[in-house]
Amino acid sequence: MPITRRRVVQCAAWAPLAWHSARVHAATPAPWPSDDRTVLAAAWQIDDRHRVGWLALQPGRPVAEIAAIDVPTRAHHVGIDASGRLLATARRPGDWLLRLAGPNSAPQWHWIEAGRTFNGHAITSPDGRRVFSTETDLDNGAGLVGVRDATTLAKLDEWPTAGIDPHQLLWDPRSPNDLLVANGGISTRPETGRAKHALAHMDSSLARLNLRSGELTGQWRLSDSRLSLRHLAWQRQAGGTQLGVALQAQHAAADARAAAPVLAILNGRELNVASAPMPLAGYGGDIASTADGFVVSCPRAGGLARFDSEGGWRGFDALPQACALTLNAQEQVLAAGQPRGRWAGGQGFELGPLRVDNHWSWAG
Repeated sequence: MPITRRRVVQCAAWAPLAWHSARVHAATPAPWPSDDRTVLAAAWQIDDRHRVGWLALQPGRPVAEIAAIDVPTRAHHVGIDASGRLLATARRPGDWLLRLAGPNSAPQWHWIEAGRTFNGHAITSPDGRRVFSTETDLDNGAGLVGVRDATTLAKLDEWPTAGIDPHQLLWDPRSPNDLLVANGGISTRPETGRAKHALAHMDSSLARLNLRSGELTGQWRLSDSRLSLRHLAWQRQAGGTQLGVALQAQHAAADARAAAPVLAILNGRELNVASAPMPLAGYGGDIASTADGFVVSCPRAGGLARFDSEGGWRGFDALPQACALTLNAQEQVLAAGQPRGRWAGGQGFELGPLRVDNHWSWAG
């Protein structure tokens, strides 16, 4: 049998580290130790290897690997479903999904169907029966949501996203039957991978799809077509629900990119950009919601931009190469940078040679 990238990853073995001698089985979510550690599901790079698994944070100590598996290409989003299982998606244009039930469980791989690529994000339905993934049709570049069986990850259906380059998707808490999808609007071609084409004709949008039928039930665009809508987070408050959208500027001129906004807010009717009193390099890497509003990581500006729920400016916290964001049990933001990360309140932690990829998720 020829040695291919797919064959290598199918044969990849776990590299578990010490975990208080606990054994975790696929049928039982991991009983993480009740000490002062924070456990995160993440993807990272170290020693030219791409890895997915669990990391432990402790105040005053370097980040430690708990358990990890090598993956063939970079991952993008890593999430945790209602049963505590980790679901990782390959970075676009990607060809694999990976699910892990725990440090001692066998990895479950799923490879994309012919003529499609994964676009970096997948989520599990509220009832736990389906997985939804953003994808691209390689024949015509159209954006798709793949509807998959949550047990096997096999595709059951696919829906058009009314755009191209769909990226993150998120449930609409105002309407439990709706799914929101950020269409990045950037044209790519199978033969050139991640290379961007026809940026003067970008068409980025936020689309709302019906959960049962895939029907388009709403769509919003910004007036500046060179702003790509990428990542999503809901911020709930007493007066209503706001959706924050992290933006990535694709302007031809460097000064226009440098001055471009990194956040837009959907207030239920309109999608509007939030202004900042300082340049943020036009690149929002990730977004998290807090009780006060939104935090957008800005790796090219070297920090975390903070906004209130209406998009008002609240400040900037320096963190070199800031990107991955998540909330802990106390709804405090944990941010990964390089070579350090940052807890809410300013306390740092060392990442050393470990480079966290774009997203991580609180796991216990």
